[in-house]
Amino acid sequence: MKKFKKFYIEITSVCNLACTFCPQTKRQANFIKIDTFTNILDQIKPHTDHIYLHVKGEPLLHPKIDELLDLSHEKGFKVNITTNGTLINKNRHKLLDKPALRQMNFSLHSFDGHEGSEDKEGYVTSILRFAKEIVAKSNVIISFRLWNLDTDNQTNLERNRNREVLELLEKEFELDYKIDEKFVRGTGVKLADRVYLNQDHEFQWPDLKAEEISGPGFCHALRNQAGILVDGTVIPCCLDGEGVINLGNINHTPFSDIVEGERANRLFEGFSRREVVEELCRKCGYRERFSM
Repeated sequence: MKKFKKFYIEITSVCNLACTFCPQTKRQANFIKIDTFTNILDQIKPHTDHIYLHVKGEPLLHPKIDELLDLSHEKGFKVNITTNGTLINKNRHKLLDKPALRQMNFSLHSFDGHEGSEDKEGYVTSILRFAKEIVAKSNVIISFRLWNLDTDNQTNLERNRNREVLELLEKEFELDYKIDEKFVRGTGVKLADRVYLNQDHEFQWPDLKAEEISGPGFCHALRNQAGILVDGTVIPCCLDGEGVINLGNINHTPFSDIVEGERANRLFEGFSRREVVEELCRKCGYRERFSM
């Protein structure tokens, strides 16, 4: 039986922002129902202990996020949430004192990624206030993300755009150094106990319209991760935000059968041979990180 370190459950396909780095989904707007979520948890329990409540969409838009967390705890799962953070004040009471919650990732680059964003200091400050509160009350890990760097992180635009955020972090956590001095791509900077900052290049979603990347390749899809979109479509990884590699639907077929199905096994066995069998995978730059 396949076991996954990461399992992505999209609880909504709706987002309250329109960021330049995140293509808007063409799928129907949807929010997962409690009974559907319960069914998913029961089906994936033999395969994983850690779930991530996102693929596309903003998870804090879900009106019953607190109930989803309670169900996750009841079923024995640890939960990771990635959010743009704009709704944190409205949802604060739904997140505190939730034992299922393991980690929250705040995509701070969303502020500049969304045209029309206002009051960066207020935005960051509200997130910092919540982060310090939940860390003081629980064992939750906080990761602040600035995934908006260019390829060499040398342009004044990039440095200046993040400096205001970095100054707020430096002040809030009383750092005696400038975060820029500690930056190493791919590693995080520890700001406080269980609080980290991660900076990286702007994220690129794979697209069928993109050019193919030639040569052999490898990926951890269906090895250490899998996912389910809000309509029940099973996908091999969190980068298939449109369900292009549709392995089956958990509402119609048991998950254990889907991940052992013909298409799933063809993808898995292909990567074992360093062969990229799916078109979307051939156009995904992320797999280059694992190529040998």
